[in-house]
Amino acid sequence: MAALGLGTGIIVSSLTTRYRDLRFLVLFGVQLLMYTTPVIYPLSKLPDQYRWIMLANPMTPVIETFRYAFLGNGTFSWTYLGMSCAAATIILATGILLFNHVERTFMDTV
Repeated sequence: MAALGLGTGIIVSSLTTRYRDLRFLVLFGVQLLMYTTPVIYPLSKLPDQYRWIMLANPMTPVIETFRYAFLGNGTFSWTYLGMSCAAATIILATGILLFNHVERTFMDTV
């Protein structure tokens, strides 16, 4: 969860130095992702045909693992958790590379 948050934050902060209006899109995107993350409802309540949409969000296996650990119910899968870790690693690496690229001209654009 920390790697996803850090990677996404680095990407957004790197892009908003050049594109100021991106913050409005980020606000809308965060609200949209809240509905595609099973925080209020468990993943097992969804029909199988729509479950893949929720599993496309890398936060879904993390939330489901927390639900399974603390409440004893929920869906736990090493496969989905591994895919979430892979997505977090890719997002964090992309964020670091993008930040290193933008860092050179950061003071000129601010």
